[in-house]
Amino acid sequence: MEKNATTIPLTTDLSNKKPTVCIFGTGDFGRSLGNKMMQCGYSIVFGSRSGHASGLIPKGAAVLPHAEAAETSNIIILAVHRIHYSFLEDLKEVLHGKVLVDVSNNLKINQYPESNAEYLAQLLPGSKVVKAFNTVSAWALQSGALDASRQVFVCGNDSKSKEKVMDIIRSLGLTPLDKGSLLAAKEIENYPLQLFPMWRYSIYFALGLSAFFFLYCLIRDVIYSYVEKKKDISFRIAVSIPNKVCPVVALILLALVYLPGIFAAILQLYRGTKYSRFPDWLDQWMLCRKQLGLVALAFAFLHVLYTLIIPIRYYVRWRIGAYILEQAFNNKTDPFINSSGWIHDSYLSCGILGFFFFLLLGITSLPSVSNNVNWREFRFVQSYLGYLTLVLCTAHTLLYGSRRFLNAGTYPWFLPAVYILSLIIPCIVLVMKFVLVFPCLDRPLTAIRQGWERKSKSSNNRCGSSV
Repeated sequence: MEKNATTIPLTTDLSNKKPTVCIFGTGDFGRSLGNKMMQCGYSIVFGSRSGHASGLIPKGAAVLPHAEAAETSNIIILAVHRIHYSFLEDLKEVLHGKVLVDVSNNLKINQYPESNAEYLAQLLPGSKVVKAFNTVSAWALQSGALDASRQVFVCGNDSKSKEKVMDIIRSLGLTPLDKGSLLAAKEIENYPLQLFPMWRYSIYFALGLSAFFFLYCLIRDVIYSYVEKKKDISFRIAVSIPNKVCPVVALILLALVYLPGIFAAILQLYRGTKYSRFPDWLDQWMLCRKQLGLVALAFAFLHVLYTLIIPIRYYVRWRIGAYILEQAFNNKTDPFINSSGWIHDSYLSCGILGFFFFLLLGITSLPSVSNNVNWREFRFVQSYLGYLTLVLCTAHTLLYGSRRFLNAGTYPWFLPAVYILSLIIPCIVLVMKFVLVFPCLDRPLTAIRQGWERKSKSSNNRCGSSV
């Protein structure tokens, strides 16, 4: 009884003991990764050309020449650049059968014909190469700010080797994602080099819209006044025109977030199935919806900031003072119009509520928030509250125009105001969504999205003839 009682703790300790890991390379990433792994209970041995420890090496880690360091562990992390792989050829025998974790990145996308990991596998055919850790930065490992880079892509031809590496990744508080064989290494190596891959189209489109509407307002407001009225109001370029462009772009982008979903619903109703692929342009559009929404929120936020500074503008203060003096000299006061008060307060209320729900949509799109809600909650916020936001923002714009729509002065050179142009896409989206809500369309669409398929007449005829 006493002998068994003493052996149980020893067995438990051995099973919980983490293996020794060897790291080739004492640069920023190698040191940061070694330090993080030591904090998680691993014994670290650095392989160095000199074989001597420097003041930068984490305290408690051993430093040995490459050959001796490789003999201490079955898992070797290569924190060196591809151009320095040549020294590994002299270590073929020592590295035979060991797991080599390639963490390298290149300076540009598709810099070499094959990936670094594939090149390493060709250089050392007796070793088991695994690609991992290249999407995690040294700064993130040092500071512990891992929220933006918790996901680690892993690929390799040997499944057991990949599992060992993924166990290390999990123990560091990261999330491994198996991408398959080494054929995926090139994609993984290109990933950190991409510049806002999912944001590119959204940002370019938003900038294009901004440039178009800015030039439109410049022609319609500033140039028209200078040509027709000989009046210089070029000072409006600094604040007034941007404060027209920002809400217009925000409203159009918000509408474009929901327009591809409507197109998808129409296609599914037309085809009678959800198992047919959407066109590539629609696929790309749907993948960019989150980015479109966040860019729209940024423009809406700029609109709020521009609006807040209106009372301190020189032109506004001058105009208010001139108006007050004019009323005093003429000994008259404009009467209060109740309907105008309703319209103005409703316009402000819709704008405030619309911006509030806009912010709520942006907050729930953050990974740290969306990961803590279930699918039904996420869909409720992003879909139902999203359409409510679009309704409120559209109403805000309609109330802003109110009685100006039929005013001839609203159309200098027959050019409508930008807020009128901004209403086209949102109104189309809301009308189409309203039509799709009708039971005669909503019920078959719901059935299609649950897997029901409408068979064609030709297929029914074939079935009937065969019977």
